[in-house]
Amino acid sequence: MRAYVLITAEAGTPESIEQHLNEAGIDQVDHVSGVYDLVAVIESEDSRRIGELVMKTIQRTPGVISTVTLMSLR
Repeated sequence: MRAYVLITAEAGTPESIEQHLNEAGIDQVDHVSGVYDLVAVIESEDSRRIGELVMKTIQRTPGVISTVTLMSLR
């Protein structure tokens, strides 16, 4: 399974958020322009693991204001 997590960040924190998520085992974190500041790509065979990463890691990262998770259908 793959999920795309759209992240809104406090001003000046995207780089530190990316570093924290990389250290937590999330390999792909991209800076984007527009409504969101970062997109994290999570892959796992277990949807519960994706949920845990979003709720226990990404949402608790300092500087993260909000997230939107999109689950891939393929």
